[in-house]
Amino acid sequence: MEKGKISALQMAIMMYPMIVASAILGVPSITAKYAKNDLWLSPIFASIIGYVTVYIVYKLHELYPKQTVIQFSEHILGRLLGKILGLLFLFFYIQTTGVILREYAEFIVDSFLVRTPISVTMASMVLLCAFIVYGGLEVIGRAAQLFFPLFIFPLLILIILVVPDFEFKNIFPILGDGIWPPIKGAIVPSGWFTEFFMVIFLFPFLTDKKKGMKYGMLTVFAVMVTLVVVNLVVLFVLGSATSSKVYPLMNVARYISIAEFFENFESAVMAIWIVGTFIKISGFYYVAVLSTAQWLKLSDYRPIIWPIGILIVVFGFWSIPNTLEIERFNEGTFPLFGLIVQTIIPLLLLLIAVLRKKKRKKTESS
Repeated sequence: MEKGKISALQMAIMMYPMIVASAILGVPSITAKYAKNDLWLSPIFASIIGYVTVYIVYKLHELYPKQTVIQFSEHILGRLLGKILGLLFLFFYIQTTGVILREYAEFIVDSFLVRTPISVTMASMVLLCAFIVYGGLEVIGRAAQLFFPLFIFPLLILIILVVPDFEFKNIFPILGDGIWPPIKGAIVPSGWFTEFFMVIFLFPFLTDKKKGMKYGMLTVFAVMVTLVVVNLVVLFVLGSATSSKVYPLMNVARYISIAEFFENFESAVMAIWIVGTFIKISGFYYVAVLSTAQWLKLSDYRPIIWPIGILIVVFGFWSIPNTLEIERFNEGTFPLFGLIVQTIIPLLLLLIAVLRKKKRKKTESS
């Protein structure tokens, strides 16, 4: 079904913007509500979920090296239960892609294209992503490589230019209320780290599979460092006002003004968001299409790209009726739903697979 191949490095380059793109805008304000000036510690605790998820995924991949979770869940649980679990994964990825699409459209319409109907913004992004998904995994990997500098350089430039506005005293007192507030602040970011489960759909198509675990862990570390740095930058500039902002990084960008000429750096934040979200939606879209094709046992996933695209747009409107629901979804529903589907269920699958393997060995030896 998928004849394309990518390297472990390409996988890492794909996963990095997929996690960071949506996290850097909302995570600082969400974590600041719980952790206050210790918000920079929350991504460190949240990353533990990412490391655990990658480890679970790699162990499952070792047991079933040529299959995705949609395929090997039937071997582990049986045909009926495997089909039901596969349907859960299909619903999760189509619905999550719709939510990501709606978040992207809300940000663009609220901040820049205020007169553009949100349906036009959503449909145009899905249309663009559909073409790259049609090209397959290899095309998505190459696109991620191409756009990666456009994602990382504006972020680095923004951080460098805003350094003169830093108030380093905002970080104190460190752990003034103990370690519990940063841990509470890590609950929401941990939802984004569970998205590393998506590498289960990429491992079977790696050219250097032995490096999959290594690059997966390195990507988790890179995402953690990025979120820590972004949280610190926002804290140093906005201080206690961070928790009251919807998009704190956008507010930080407005502080940049060099000689009253080089300013209005919000466009850099927009560039980071659009490039990262394009890769993220393309990745989730591809996983949703591939999973559906494997669940239906089709010989090719391309005929269902457009129907799934329409479903994604529909779920975007159905899941998030208004802007306020985005914040409620990110703070309440998504972390728990993501943890259950992308970490706990795979862990149970791994335990069942290991136990069945041991039982089979005992039977053969006896």
